[in-house]
Amino acid sequence: MFAIRRGRRGSSSSNFTMDETVAEYIRRTVLKIPRHEIMEMLTTWDFLSKTQLQTLNMHRMKEEISQDVVKLCEENFASIKQAAILDMIYNHVYRNKRIWTVYQMTKAAGEETDSFNLADFKYKFKRSLRSALKNVTINFREYEDNAIWIRIAWGAQYSKPNQYKATYVVYHSQTPYVFVSISTLRSNMPLLCQAMVHASSYHDIHEMELRSRCLDSLKDIVFKRYSQTFQTYHPKPLQERNVAPEKVEPRIIQENKREKERIRRVNQEVFGDGIQPKLEFAQYKLETMFKGEPEMDILAEKEPFRCVVKFSSPHLLEALKSLAPAGMADAPLSPLLTCIPQKARNYFKIKERKGLLSASCLGP
Repeated sequence: MFAIRRGRRGSSSSNFTMDETVAEYIRRTVLKIPRHEIMEMLTTWDFLSKTQLQTLNMHRMKEEISQDVVKLCEENFASIKQAAILDMIYNHVYRNKRIWTVYQMTKAAGEETDSFNLADFKYKFKRSLRSALKNVTINFREYEDNAIWIRIAWGAQYSKPNQYKATYVVYHSQTPYVFVSISTLRSNMPLLCQAMVHASSYHDIHEMELRSRCLDSLKDIVFKRYSQTFQTYHPKPLQERNVAPEKVEPRIIQENKREKERIRRVNQEVFGDGIQPKLEFAQYKLETMFKGEPEMDILAEKEPFRCVVKFSSPHLLEALKSLAPAGMADAPLSPLLTCIPQKARNYFKIKERKGLLSASCLGP
């Protein structure tokens, strides 16, 4: 049962009881914050006064600190709006705890980009969502680089919004890219996409098949903010590559300096000099048909063979970059691996094209 607010701003705090769901949500949010960052985030929140913050004893147990914060919030008549803002501050700092998917919006043919108005964007976004779903809470927060963070807690016709499974959207105005982290059923995505297209005055939106926990790296990829030079390597003629090793004392094992230099040069041409964007995985779905003599009628007109290959690493592109110099792979690597930033995707389908045996890396 929810507690009932009894009183108005300006009356004594004893005449106000904060909604139980709001109190519990604030308490849990504070518990998630590392102890040494609690005071900094509460200061950024700017809902509690300096005097109130000074009353907090940060040497107590975190559970006790969270309860003290809730009491102070009750004094200030906290609502779900303030609780959601604190959650947004936490998720902005710890954005890499979520999985983000990139979406790209498109204009109709010949349509020009309109000037962006934040107030108009917020109004249209809210109106679009709330016209389709009554029980939903929507919060906005602006950050650097024209980044607009949107937090959406979804409800149903007869249920309140679930604040613990909120969807996060990051949209950079004047760009067609939207970064979405969804913690609930994907059935709400059509409503979200419709609201984004309507509010930003675009014509359509589609998923890019690019996902990662590192939001900043996803931005680097789609905004082309990294140093990779794509597929500039052109293999030299065979006679230029097969260089005989230098004559050395037979009892001494010496690295082939020319081959080492070739690998370094090829690796630099493919990956560039800078640090690669951080992705944790790349997934490839293979689809192929059985090859055999037609007259044998073996597996004729059957379903194709399918398998999934997934590469995982805390920093996949840097790991791939290190393979050839470490002697664990030939240089250059397959374009199926090195094309990830260029195609802005880490989910691929590999299938035969026009009956040939060769596989193709299909992009959007």
